[in-house]
Amino acid sequence: MASTAGVTARLRRRIERDFALQGNAEEVEWIVSQARDSERIQAAIVLLAAGDLERLLDAVDLALIDSRDLLVAAELAHEGWALRLDACLGPTD
Repeated sequence: MASTAGVTARLRRRIERDFALQGNAEEVEWIVSQARDSERIQAAIVLLAAGDLERLLDAVDLALIDSRDLLVAAELAHEGWALRLDACLGPTD
């Protein structure tokens, strides 16, 4: 279920966890939601960033250039991508 900001609740929780120290989880959520409307693509951005804002922006750029490369880099391009997404974000709400 997507939120009004454009990310799912479980992705929001991951963003809050990964970007808690920087205190910019809300900004990160907005950036990610603007990049694409697919949870899979948004999650790939967040997973590649690993809590680093500069890496997040690089991942957003990659998503805009070629989302397939982004999915490969985040290990979300293969058949079992949904299982990896659940493992990284938790079950859907």
